Amino acid sequence: MASSSSNPDKLMAKADKLQVLIPLLLLSPPAHLTGAGLASLFHIFGDFGSLRSQVVSIDKLGAVGFKERTCPNASARQSPSVLAVLRNFGGIMFKPSRTKLSFTRWNADWKSATSLYEQAAITYRFRKDNEKAKDAFEKASKGQEMISSYPSENMSIAFNIPWDAAKHMESAGALAKELGRWNEVSDFHRRASEFYRECGRPQPASDALAKGASFLEDKAPEEAIKMYDEACSVLEEDGKEQMAFDLYRAAASLYVKLEKYSDAAATFLRLGSAADKCNAINSQCKGYLSAIIIYLYAHDFQQAQKCYNDCSEVQAFLNSDQNRFAMKLLSAYEEGDAEEIKRAAQSSAINHLDHVVIRLARKLPTGDLQAIKKDMAADDGEDSLDENDLT
Repeated sequence: MASSSSNPDKLMAKADKLQVLIPLLLLSPPAHLTGAGLASLFHIFGDFGSLRSQVVSIDKLGAVGFKERTCPNASARQSPSVLAVLRNFGGIMFKPSRTKLSFTRWNADWKSATSLYEQAAITYRFRKDNEKAKDAFEKASKGQEMISSYPSENMSIAFNIPWDAAKHMESAGALAKELGRWNEVSDFHRRASEFYRECGRPQPASDALAKGASFLEDKAPEEAIKMYDEACSVLEEDGKEQMAFDLYRAAASLYVKLEKYSDAAATFLRLGSAADKCNAINSQCKGYLSAIIIYLYAHDFQQAQKCYNDCSEVQAFLNSDQNRFAMKLLSAYEEGDAEEIKRAAQSSAINHLDHVVIRLARKLPTGDLQAIKKDMAADDGEDSLDENDLT
């Protein structure tokens, strides 16, 4: 016969009893206690303040001692329906007691419960019972969060740090991915990120968001982009833009996949600005060139030209090989020379760009080159008229 330590169901049941203690009920009605059950408790005690005032002892398994003669509605206390409601909260029992209530005994035993949840989670995961493992890790994370909010044994340390709460939440997120629970994937990884930030660790906080985003790329790309953006922001706020380069690229790639080319170009420009702050010149120039190519692929020559002009105000880009390539490519567009555009797009100058950008470049030219040439000629004519206008 298997021991209770190897039976995750027994571990979970024991942990539930340890953390769903009557003190939680005393402070406020639990969210899952509604309707007839809540009405029954109010019928017994009138309100939760009255309930707390009548309790004189609580043992570790949730047994409650009440003052013998002052408990309100004593006749209703033995109602089968009421007792059934209370039994759902950790085997709560009524018994007369003279034991004094200490401050510490109002707290649920989160430390013991959390240890049991962790053991159960690992066992469930080993058995490939992902649903129960996910729930156990979520409860273990909650336990670690509660433990971190209590004063530590060393009273000079006001609070512990919820690092383990974050790790368990990430584990729950990975299992949610295996179960196809995409909303939970994003929720769990965002909560993990919040815990890491409480620890003062922006890099793991960003990594948690990025991991969740990578899980969602195929099933929920819009949500994945939001999480990548949040992951970048975490690092930007901490002045660690260089650590976010791959995240910018991942977000831009998803924008291209969704055919949101303006957003993709803007993301590469954001990468360029971030690279400028940390003097990563090569990444900066590649980001700017990528944005120009994407605008050209999207048939937006004017925006590509404006982007080129703006980026050329940055000295690092002005003197770069990427600038010279962009100038050559834009000149071919102005001349309507499709063959020259194709030759440029096949050159080695773009080989070090992101694969998604290289694929777009290889497909150039797109759009109506003759229309672009006519527009350019018209613009030149207007400029010429303005120069000779003496009125």
